[in-house]
Amino acid sequence: MEEKVKISMLCDLYGKLLTPKQFDFLNDYYNNDLSLSEIAENNQITRQAVRDNIKKGEKKLFEYEEKLSFMKRTLNQEKKIEKVLSELTKIQKNSSDKKVEAILASIKKELNCLV
Repeated sequence: MEEKVKISMLCDLYGKLLTPKQFDFLNDYYNNDLSLSEIAENNQITRQAVRDNIKKGEKKLFEYEEKLSFMKRTLNQEKKIEKVLSELTKIQKNSSDKKVEAILASIKKELNCLV
């Protein structure tokens, strides 16, 4: 997974555990696609101060993920759900029983809500 996407996801999961400035800077940098210079200008601080805050925030996010593993578990769960959906589709295609097909369609609908 690309580093920017990973940090953006971690920010969504653990962002509220960071200081407000760290969260705002990370959000601006990764989600709003602002440059360090733009963030610095908007906050009347140096570019280096923004970079330091972002690096500290990134470090904290990775520490939280290392300890709690929410993102890892979520991604694994999504993979398993997708595999189950794939298997249900195979069964549904090969089934000639309309009741079974309806039940499988209902199950697939519920699982799709989880992904």
